[in-house]
Amino acid sequence: MEMTGAQILMEGLLREGVEHIFGYAGATICPVMDALKDIPQIGYTLVRTEQNAGHMASGYARVTGKVGVCIVTSGPGATNLITGIATAYMDSIPMVAITGQVPSNLLGRDIFQEVDITGAVTPFTKHNYLVKDAAELPRILKEAFYIASTGRPGPVLIDVPIDIQEQAVPDVTFPEEVHIRGYKPSVRGNDLQIKRVAEAISKAKQPLICAGGGVWLAHARDELLELAERYSIPVVKTMMGVSLMPTHHPLNMGMIGAHGNRCANKALAKSDLLIMVGTRAADRAILSPDEIQRRMATIHIDVDPAEIGKNMQAAIPLVGDVKVILQQLLALDVPAPDAAAWRECLKEYRKAELTREFPRREGSVFPGTVMRKLGARLDDDAVVCVDVGQNQIFTCKYLPQKNGRLLTSGGLGTMGYALPAAIGAKVALPDRQTIVVCGDGSFQMAMNELAAIRCAGMDIKIVLFRNHVLGLVHQIQKTAPYHGPIGVDLDGSPDFETIAAAYGIPSLVVNDEDQLDDTLDRFLAVKGSCILICEVHPDVGTYD
Repeated sequence: MEMTGAQILMEGLLREGVEHIFGYAGATICPVMDALKDIPQIGYTLVRTEQNAGHMASGYARVTGKVGVCIVTSGPGATNLITGIATAYMDSIPMVAITGQVPSNLLGRDIFQEVDITGAVTPFTKHNYLVKDAAELPRILKEAFYIASTGRPGPVLIDVPIDIQEQAVPDVTFPEEVHIRGYKPSVRGNDLQIKRVAEAISKAKQPLICAGGGVWLAHARDELLELAERYSIPVVKTMMGVSLMPTHHPLNMGMIGAHGNRCANKALAKSDLLIMVGTRAADRAILSPDEIQRRMATIHIDVDPAEIGKNMQAAIPLVGDVKVILQQLLALDVPAPDAAAWRECLKEYRKAELTREFPRREGSVFPGTVMRKLGARLDDDAVVCVDVGQNQIFTCKYLPQKNGRLLTSGGLGTMGYALPAAIGAKVALPDRQTIVVCGDGSFQMAMNELAAIRCAGMDIKIVLFRNHVLGLVHQIQKTAPYHGPIGVDLDGSPDFETIAAAYGIPSLVVNDEDQLDDTLDRFLAVKGSCILICEVHPDVGTYD
């Protein structure tokens, strides 16, 4: 049967199990959009700016474990998507981004809305394609989804000129398998190294697991919990792994890093064996990797061999899929380490962390108090999407975790991520309670997506911390060597209550902690979306 390139593209997406696309149409992607019209099995969300198509696809991918898909047009449509692609790359999110392109015979002539998007995104995609023949599309699509979802996941871009979308191809054949020379991701861990890891665990007196976002990506949460519980090993998490364990689990020591919990950082400093699982020892999590390496033995488990030794040398490196490796470890009969004294010591640290009292200021609420009270009211499996800045740090430190998900931009630190990511998550899991936490700076980077929420009639609850400044930058600028805040006052910000009303979304305001319990109850009881505006003093910092 003869098919156009656009029809091949849609059929290929169907065969890959795609159920939803996030995008923004334009002239050079019109044939694809026209083909989408005939595919009722695939839903479509119109974003309000292309960057957010990437963030929505990211949120969708993270809660489903599937590859997220976004589609935009050429030129500024493609360049606007770059931040969404880079955000996904830094957090290893599986994504296929499809861009329209000017006619192939006019490439390189700087015609209207032409840009070399494959060249532009090369540093932060796993792979990309410029399609020159529609007959190649079945193979390219199969490869793109395979590359995006295997090994260390990440984004793949497919750039399709408009004439290729319109090209007729007779006798189209879709491949069933993928064969890419030189691309063979490691899955199973080396048996000898697995035994070395088991021996190191059994001999340790103060072992500690450090779990990151790679555990989520490998769908290995259950295996991580089983390993920790079987050998009674305390666990600290990076920001990307913060929701891997319930807050009140006795082995959960909290989040490490510059803005982490005191208990978690103390545990990291005093451990004699650090087992890093699905984390890359990035600077925000481990401030002094050389010091950690000098003071304790380290085991590093990661699917990407390039990450092992990049930031910190491991005594025992172990390359492979985290889920498979943890299963290999659990299959061994390993004596449990004698670490009762270690756990008892950490228990006292953690108790102080969970019971600390927060400061109060008249006319405002403290974000940690809001998070603690909000978390107690959320569903067990709630999805919380948090933005970047002080709101991110307060949420990751103080929001009680249960058995849901916390999504944020950890690697690139992209402001405006939370709201579109929540839309993607809600599309994927419409029955799950979905919460957004953002600041008044980050909210203004994505508030136009309230239109997408309204269009779909979504129930997304938005907690907005309003402190009238770019809070984290304001906090940094008050410390040496800076001479005080400059350029961070959010003068001219809109009346958010009016903005919400313009989109048909109700809002509440709270500026008194004595009213916080009642306000949170009313906020969560609203049918449909609602915005809770929390007044926060501009001088409140993440170390308060």
